[in-house]
Parts: sequence; structure tokens; C-alpha cells
Amino acid sequence: MSKLSLDRILQSQGFGTRKYCRELIEDGEVSINGVVHDNYKESIETAGLVLQIFEEDWIVREHVYLCLNKPANFECSRKPSHHPGVLELLPEQFSWRDVQPVGRLDHDTTGMLLMSDDGPFIHAQSSPKRHIPKVYLATTADPVTDALIQELLSGVQLHDEPAPLAAQRCVRMGSHQLQIVLEQGKYHQVKRMLAAAGNHCAALTRTAIGQLQLADLGLAEGEWCYLEPEHLALLVPDSV
Repeated sequence: MSKLSLDRILQSQGFGTRKYCRELIEDGEVSINGVVHDNYKESIETAGLVLQIFEEDWIVREHVYLCLNKPANFECSRKPSHHPGVLELLPEQFSWRDVQPVGRLDHDTTGMLLMSDDGPFIHAQSSPKRHIPKVYLATTADPVTDALIQELLSGVQLHDEPAPLAAQRCVRMGSHQLQIVLEQGKYHQVKRMLAAAGNHCAALTRTAIGQLQLADLGLAEGEWCYLEPEHLALLVPDSV
């Protein structure tokens, strides 16, 4: 981003159509450093720009990178079918600027969900070639045994996979709870692996991606935050 007209800046940030953005500006609803700017044609440098819209600060960002602590019973889809979509948990501006989930969590799975409007970032984070570990906390229907952990580490065969899938790491966290680290990101993978190993997943939450820990972000269920460069640097394919 560089210099843009004020109406284009508002539109790029998800405040609606160009016509609506012009109306906001002409109505005096847009300020910079406390000074009202009501000329939508005004050319403004976007680097480091902070707008006040409806008296609320908005940092102008070329792309947004978000983390949502996803609650249960929300679908990771822009067109949900059976449950509300996760975009309903975000400000409307993010829908306008085409923010999308990075990968998917099942509707009943909770925890860390990345979201962005940066296509290359979404593709890179979703690519299995990057081997980015994802950490899950699974609650099981039956007790966690040494045999179960060993089988998950050795690899279990799923009926639609050409080769067994193995956990990168698997640690017992309680009598009916285990932490499992995966790289592949297959459909329903944790649940299917537990079922193939003779147990059943009663609840599942994602707690980390790469070296970025959900607990470090301080988000309650349903809350979100921007991911800053120091957070994005942790989304790497190193061992967690």
C-alpha cells in the first residue's frame, strides 16, 4: 500500500462499498489524529495510518492476520449449512474484506483458528509440504493406555489413506486426555486416528500451531486478536 484516496482506503479496510465509504467521509465520520477529513478524493499515505471511524481507532493494514479461539458449534465456512459461521464472531469489516479461515476445524472442535485475507499466506499455512505441527488436546471416551499412545506414534491405517498416519508426538495428559501433535491435517484426522486405534474422541481442542500457543494469546472462547509480526514468526515448521 502507498498513497490512496480516502474512500479507497476505507473500502480496502472493509467498510463497505465505495459509495457508502464516500458517504461516511462526507458525513464527517472519518478523522485522522483527531482532525475530520471529509474529502473522499484526498490522497493519503497509508503506511502507519490510523483512522478514527465513528470515534473508534482503526489501524490501516494491507492484510489482516487473526487468531480466533473458536467455540463449539460454529462452522469454518463462509457459507455455513447447519451452524453459524465463524465470521459471525468477527467485526463485519472482515467479511467485506474477504477474511477466510486458514484450514478448518470441525464444528464441534474448539481452539486455535487462524484467519486472513492474504491468499498466499492461507495457501502456505495450509500446505502439507510445510510440515507445520498442530497441537491438539483430545478427551477420550475410554482410558488412555500405553498401547494407545504407542499405536498412535507408530501409525494407524485409515480406510481412505494409502499409508498409515502417525502422530509426531503423543503424551498422556490425564486418564482420559492426551496431547497429540500432527503435521498432515487430514479430514477429521484426530478423531479417525483415535477410532482406528480402538478409542473414541469425546472432545477436541487445538492449542497450538507451530510455536504459537493459544494460551499465550489470552483469548477466551469466542474472542479474537490480530497476529502481529512476532506472532507470525512463530508459525514455522519447527518442532514444538
